[in-house]
Amino acid sequence: MTDIANDYLISGQIHFTGLGSGTDFDTMIQKLIEIEKNQHVTPLEDWKKTWEDKVSAFQELNTAMLNLENTLESMDSIKEFFIKTATSTDTDILTATASSDAQEGTHSIEINQLAQNDILISQNYFSSEDAVINNTGSDETFSYTYNGNNVSLNVPDGTTLSAFVSMINNDADNPGIKASIIKKADGQFHLQLAGLDLGSSYSITISAGPSSFDADSSSSVTNADFYHTQTAQNAQIKVDGFPNDGTWIERDTNSIDDVITGVTLNLKSTGTVQVTISNDTEAIKEQIKTFIEQFNKVVSLIREQTKVTKTTNNKVEGSILTGNYGLQIIQQRLKTLLAGVGIGFDRNEDPYPSLSNIGITTDADEGSPTLGELKIDEEKLDDALSTNAQAVAEIFSADYVPATSSSDFKYYSHIDGVTKGGKYTVEYTVSGGSITSAKIDGYDAGIDGNIITSKEGDSKGLAIQIDNLSDGTYSGTIRLKYGKTLELRDELDELTDSYDGTLNVLKDNYNEIIEDIEKKISWEQKRIDRYERDLRQRFARLEALLGYYNSLDAQLSSQIASLKAGTK
Repeated sequence: MTDIANDYLISGQIHFTGLGSGTDFDTMIQKLIEIEKNQHVTPLEDWKKTWEDKVSAFQELNTAMLNLENTLESMDSIKEFFIKTATSTDTDILTATASSDAQEGTHSIEINQLAQNDILISQNYFSSEDAVINNTGSDETFSYTYNGNNVSLNVPDGTTLSAFVSMINNDADNPGIKASIIKKADGQFHLQLAGLDLGSSYSITISAGPSSFDADSSSSVTNADFYHTQTAQNAQIKVDGFPNDGTWIERDTNSIDDVITGVTLNLKSTGTVQVTISNDTEAIKEQIKTFIEQFNKVVSLIREQTKVTKTTNNKVEGSILTGNYGLQIIQQRLKTLLAGVGIGFDRNEDPYPSLSNIGITTDADEGSPTLGELKIDEEKLDDALSTNAQAVAEIFSADYVPATSSSDFKYYSHIDGVTKGGKYTVEYTVSGGSITSAKIDGYDAGIDGNIITSKEGDSKGLAIQIDNLSDGTYSGTIRLKYGKTLELRDELDELTDSYDGTLNVLKDNYNEIIEDIEKKISWEQKRIDRYERDLRQRFARLEALLGYYNSLDAQLSSQIASLKAGTK
């Protein structure tokens, strides 16, 4: 019977269930399998998707935090925080730009001459661009020197003016001159040779050439056979009257960026102008606003991912990461970091020890749609920038800016990545003009001449120069101020670390859960596959049996019909 069932119902992957009995067993099996999947696989797949959605939410938050970190890195030093602008009293004479390295102030710039290239134009002219410049019946030579390079070109008999120009320009040894043709009038075509570089070092010297360029009939071709229409020369300037010995500051460019630190001077004409370097307050404000916008995007995203809402029937519904402990930690850490006093800052010593002092606060209104986001009092910020821009820069971008409580000692150095910002006590004793003992932050410090260095604790690597070496015992404090931008940057770097950052640890944990669910799904799918094969075998046997009895029924019905026919 088993062989009959297999032969009768299954041929490779094609099922013929029901052909013998007229019953659609294949549909019945599919429905049973569908029920089994709905009960055991679909819930697992739905469960898996919730964890995948959580991982996606973490990835979205991680991207937002990295974007914020990139914004912070553009202003994580006082130099970068200060956006400078340079203005000129006459932009027809000079324009200027300033980098964050530039110091505020005004400079007088006198321009005596602009840098320019060397230009020669042949005195002899030719009837057309296609006029032959060598009709001597033999080759001639064109030789010149430029920027210390000697070049010689062979000029074949029959060479035209335009071919000669191409020959010069396409020469692989050309050190930097360009040949062209100048048409003065009909039938008057001159050769022009121009240096491509500015400065007095880039003059063109001709020592030989086709005889057709010999204007003075000297039987040789030199610079004397060309009009010197423009002489190679350096730019010459004075800054604030310097130098005052009759000489000039000279450069082989009209864009000078190495005379005034952080300032680029773009020379356009001769004359005297005033250039003023100042803080671009509006640009600084825009930078602060960008920082706030990027921070608020992170806070808004966390709020959206963790919010709890009520449905129309007063049921409470959470979001994808509602109640997630990791996000609660992140949210609290960011809030605490920006609300507190800056590392190394002192409420009594610093004008703006926290962001709230310059008008940047956190929205703490529980009913506010921007709960937890930063908000800005522009009037208060404007006042702070105009009153003490340096102090504003420090609360944002101080990078170990030192401050001491005593004139007996001062900051000397620290070790990046080792020394931490903060407030540290300093104690030392001098005997016989030498330091005999010293402590920094309560720990014994190393002594080297008049330099003491912290060897442990958060101050490790901090070196302090002792200026008062009179016998006695002295104490005080030193502060290394660390701005909110750097503090937040470090926090984000830790949170988004690809190895052990909070977000990635959570994401890895969730991925492990997903892998476990996938194993369960795989096991259930294998069980259902076995269940389907079992069903098909069972229904195949049933189908074969029904087919067999249908065949018997047909035979009996035929015999009965024959008997009835024989009795008539």
